[in-house]
Amino acid sequence: MSVAGGENRKTELKEMTTETKLMGFVRRSKNGGALKLSVSQNAFESAERYVTSDGTEYVGMIINLNRLRNLLNGEQEVTAISQIVEGPAAEEAS
Repeated sequence: MSVAGGENRKTELKEMTTETKLMGFVRRSKNGGALKLSVSQNAFESAERYVTSDGTEYVGMIINLNRLRNLLNGEQEVTAISQIVEGPAAEEAS
C-alpha cells in the first residue's frame, strides 16, 4: 500500500468514527437472578430514535459484551448502557 493510500484509509476511518452517549447502567439484582437496568430519564428523552416499518419507535442502546460477561461472572458490579451516536449528530454532541 502506498503512503497516499494509507492516508486515504485513515481519512475514511476518521470519517466513520462514532461516539457513544451514556444512557444508564446495568447491574445484577441482589439475589443474582436478574439484571437491573437503570436508564436516565434525561438521556432517554434526548436519545436518538428509529422507526420500524410498522411505525413503532425505538431507542437503540448497547452494552459491551465483555463487560456484561464480567458482570455476570461477578468480576464487576456495574457496567454502562450506551447509545451509539453517528454522523452529524456526533459532531453536534461534542
